[in-house]
Amino acid sequence: MELHNLTPAKGATKKRKRIARGQGSGRGGTSTRGHKGAKSRSGYKRKRNFEGGQMPLQMRLPKVGFNSPNRKEYVTINLDQLTTFAEKYGVSSIDKAVLREKQYIKKNDKVKILGRGELSKKLDVTVHACSASAKAAIEEKGGTVNII
Repeated sequence: MELHNLTPAKGATKKRKRIARGQGSGRGGTSTRGHKGAKSRSGYKRKRNFEGGQMPLQMRLPKVGFNSPNRKEYVTINLDQLTTFAEKYGVSSIDKAVLREKQYIKKNDKVKILGRGELSKKLDVTVHACSASAKAAIEEKGGTVNII
């Protein structure tokens, strides 16, 4: 046996169908695509959500709402949460690094302090935003608010 004598096993290979090569092939004429219509044309590709020319569902439904690309999302922390945080971890200065270390916020979160609840002790807070009532409550106890 030599390389030029090698052949595939009997029945291992088939001839491919030669579509659109004349009537004699049995696959001429419409070339197995049926008669007329979009699917018979060359270059046809069905679009997603195509409903046969009927108005598609996503176009029939009413559109509502708006998402601003400039929206700033804040993780909100209230004064009562600040108090429990300070007592739990024994800190008097709260900033992004401390909150991140204790896993209250994620790496890229922005923090905003809101005014719900009471503050029990003096705190120095460094955050991205703070409501007027929260700022007043913190400064009333002798603490400071620094905006990043």
